[in-house]
Amino acid sequence: MKNYTIIVLLAFSALLLTGCTSHSHSVQSAVYGPRVFDEPSFTAITVAYAPEMKGILNRIEQDPNASIHTTLKIKGITYRLGTYHNEPILVFATGMSIANAALSMQMALDYFPVKQVVYMGIAGAINPKWQPGDVIVPARWYYHDESVYTNQDPNNEGEYILPEYYEAFVEEQTVRRAKDPHLPNYKPFHFIHPDEVLIVKEGMDKPQDTAYFTASPRLLDAAKQAMSTLPTQRVLGERDADLHVGGNGVTGSVFLDNREYRKWTREVFNAEVTEMESAAIGQVCTINDVDWVIVRAISDLAGGQEGVNVESKYDTEVSRIGANVLFSILDTLSEQE
Repeated sequence: MKNYTIIVLLAFSALLLTGCTSHSHSVQSAVYGPRVFDEPSFTAITVAYAPEMKGILNRIEQDPNASIHTTLKIKGITYRLGTYHNEPILVFATGMSIANAALSMQMALDYFPVKQVVYMGIAGAINPKWQPGDVIVPARWYYHDESVYTNQDPNNEGEYILPEYYEAFVEEQTVRRAKDPHLPNYKPFHFIHPDEVLIVKEGMDKPQDTAYFTASPRLLDAAKQAMSTLPTQRVLGERDADLHVGGNGVTGSVFLDNREYRKWTREVFNAEVTEMESAAIGQVCTINDVDWVIVRAISDLAGGQEGVNVESKYDTEVSRIGANVLFSILDTLSEQE
């Protein structure tokens, strides 16, 4: 009886081991990762937050050839599916900040067949020539606060102790700028020393320092053409908006409301505008090989006011103008297809 029991237990153990091995094999052979779409079709129309979304939805509602037919909520984000002049559109808000923009944009590209991204939102002017209601479509986007925070050098007044890797980075810049005139003119803001983001994508052997992300030339060209044909845009009945394509924008994880820091970003990055999402959108789209462009409507001169920032005074009005520019770009793209 004892021997029989041992045999049964051994047989049962063998079955368990076989089952475990089979289960492990099935898990290892499963397919992971996002959905892969054969023919991307959606134009993703994206904004950061409510006032900007209001401008987008108002335009769709007023256009007899545009509509939203499906609304989905996935992990807290509302995605609106519809059509604009017979072209499929995906409308959603990324949420404010670099982290939210990167997260929600990657989710959208994983869940939907997106062929191009047109992002619209308000921004603070870096270049003081821009006024509320002006619309800028930068060619390049930089992270202004990807940086190294350092201690002062106790032996050298006004100097800072730099990590060895950053000292090497600084020494490389003269050679790099000779090859690429769009690289920043690196210099510190007190103890803050600007750096670059490391990115990795398919085809790279290792992560690479990346100073900026360039919007898709096809969409920049469409923006230029759209602005040339768009009717004059009045800002609160006070002045005509200035519309511009080109130049640089800077993104950071801060609400930039300091005039000295704003002036520094102008000197280092030659920036026109600043906000909190666009470089992240550019990075995600670049890594996913999806065309993208950013439309930014000026709400204020970042840190240029005396007292409290009045950005909220203009956000709804300039979002309306930004939406007009965005849909004019879509009209131009539709005519080209």
